[in-house]
Amino acid sequence: MKTAPLLTISASVSALSLALAAPVYAQQSNSASTEARIQSDDFHGSDDIVVTAPFVERLDILSGTSAISGEVLAEKTRAQLGDILTSLPGVSATSFSPGASRPVLRGYQGNRVAVLTDGIGNIDASNTSADHAVTIDTLTVERIEVLRGPAVLLFGGQAVGGAVNALDKRIPRSIPDEAIHIDALAGYGSAARDWSGGASIDMPITDRVIVHLDGSYRNSDDLRTGGYVLSPNLRAEVLDFAAEETSEGNLEEAAEATELANQRGRIANSAVKTWTAGGGIAFIDDGGNLGLSYSIYDTNYGIPARPGASHAHEGEETTEEAPVTIGLRQYRLDFRGEVNLGDGLFEKLRLRAGYADYTHTEFEGDEIGTIFNSQGIEARAEFVQNDRNGWRGASGVQYQTRDFEAIGAEAFVPPNKTRQYGLFTLQEYTKGNLDAEVAVRFDTAELRADTLGLTRSFNNVSAAFGLGYHIGDLKIGANISRTGRAPAVEELFSNGPHIATQAFEIGDPNLKSERAWNGELYARYDTPGTAFSATLYTNRFDNFIYEAETGNIEDDLPVFQYFQNDAKVWGVEFQASKRLASFGSSNLSVDGVADYTRAKISSGGGNAPRIPPLRLLGGVELTNASFDLRGEVEFSDDQTKTATFETPTDGFTLVNASATWRPFGRDRNIALIASANNIFDVTARRAASFTKDFVPLTGRDFRVTARLSF
Repeated sequence: MKTAPLLTISASVSALSLALAAPVYAQQSNSASTEARIQSDDFHGSDDIVVTAPFVERLDILSGTSAISGEVLAEKTRAQLGDILTSLPGVSATSFSPGASRPVLRGYQGNRVAVLTDGIGNIDASNTSADHAVTIDTLTVERIEVLRGPAVLLFGGQAVGGAVNALDKRIPRSIPDEAIHIDALAGYGSAARDWSGGASIDMPITDRVIVHLDGSYRNSDDLRTGGYVLSPNLRAEVLDFAAEETSEGNLEEAAEATELANQRGRIANSAVKTWTAGGGIAFIDDGGNLGLSYSIYDTNYGIPARPGASHAHEGEETTEEAPVTIGLRQYRLDFRGEVNLGDGLFEKLRLRAGYADYTHTEFEGDEIGTIFNSQGIEARAEFVQNDRNGWRGASGVQYQTRDFEAIGAEAFVPPNKTRQYGLFTLQEYTKGNLDAEVAVRFDTAELRADTLGLTRSFNNVSAAFGLGYHIGDLKIGANISRTGRAPAVEELFSNGPHIATQAFEIGDPNLKSERAWNGELYARYDTPGTAFSATLYTNRFDNFIYEAETGNIEDDLPVFQYFQNDAKVWGVEFQASKRLASFGSSNLSVDGVADYTRAKISSGGGNAPRIPPLRLLGGVELTNASFDLRGEVEFSDDQTKTATFETPTDGFTLVNASATWRPFGRDRNIALIASANNIFDVTARRAASFTKDFVPLTGRDFRVTARLSF
């Protein structure tokens, strides 16, 4: 999907640009403490920093961007990408289990959110099902961005919710001044007895060639949660069953049900063990750069069981489920190249490609249930234009292919092949106080299931236009787009029991392309002591595709089926920060985030499923060059606007605190971080989660983290 230009800027400008893109509680004044808190490592020695960033960072990005890096990222790092980003406006998570959690943007999941590694897709299976892990190493990634607006068409017309891009250094972007440069992160979390550590080494072997090595390891026990494991509704059902069994004289069954209903503390079968290893090499000079990397991502994690889950394999009697675990491994090869083209129309030619071999095994106890194999390639070439009197842009071509097969008694998706091609251009023009941005993209996709004798082809044109106007430090603007998304393989061809989701999933091979009109109005204000942004957005879908529970039972599993109907979605996002006072080198600041999404299916279809409710987050922070102190409160409202057969979600309030100490000052890039999350040990559940009724969020969790760079 998108790649990263090489951009040389001064160290001070780099720090400022990162600050503006950081989460709201890091968007304060240009104080030394704030700069240190979010600064990406710069190989601390050069007067100029070579920064690789998505192309859209060079544009104004009319809808803005949010990002996490540096010490904020270190403190928030968890096993899965989705659980790291939930403090950002408009972001929630699927939170299927501690080992599988993907970002939810503006209520959208799956294929409507592009999750990228250094500008191209993960080439994993995390977008196909909520139980599949995201294959991004959260311990060695250096920056994670959330992008929205017209520029998102660089990733594809399907990314209605936006895109999440994780940047690592596996293909090095610059040459350090030192003979060897080391970055390391280590931590412990009490709630899951979670031990984790990751490190990377960068070594220049000539003045133009650099080698990179990295690795990480995480080992966590079953997660401890506050309160009852089961939600109030589900707990009441289990207690009713226990009472019924007691009345019928089945005392053993009644006792087991009562024990299940009263379960507190640790969530059984929720442990995670992950290791990664990677290496890369790059040639960098004034004419451009060329690099390769190879990496392995290996994880094993448990899938907590839905109470009473059982089903029958074909020709067998119904049996209680053995614990389900998933073993996943991805081998990945990446390439990045860039050629400087001079002062003509085009400044650079940028090339990016990746290949991944992915295997995912679902175990029922010690027995292999289903094996998922996937081989995929994604590649793109992009011409970046020189700035000519305020006009700049990028145009390119993209190719994706995936061969996928599921083997086993519960292969709910037939073997299939996907081929996609895309052509795109993004243009921006600035004149005086006015900014304009236009994006156009054409996508064609072919999805084949040869065993079913089915082939579906789709062509979609997406376009976006945005205007922004500066009034001093205030900017106001509007974006409008028309997007198209081809149905995914799982939406078309699913038909069978899926052990990990504990559901019988049914697709619809006759689905049409999903199309939407999307609009945004926004205002952004930014000064050294005060900043805020507010966005109002709406989406109007033709042929909206969604998965909902039907109330039917097949193979003793609840049936979830893909449907298609028109839909309306709207929402608001707000973030702000204010410096209240300064005491010498220290700053006292407050900040806040608010977001809300409402989604309804047309023609009497009711509410769209799994939509996050109103969320408010506020914090106060004291910062200076040596330490940061922060306290915050997050409120999530009840979600009662649910789909048919979907249970409501109780609201919750979390109180968190953290302290960061830099013992040698900000210039030494060493930080010790202590945090206390969910201090009052409340029970919290995400409305966007399929498993919310029996997989609540983390209870009280004390964490210590060390981050260093030298």
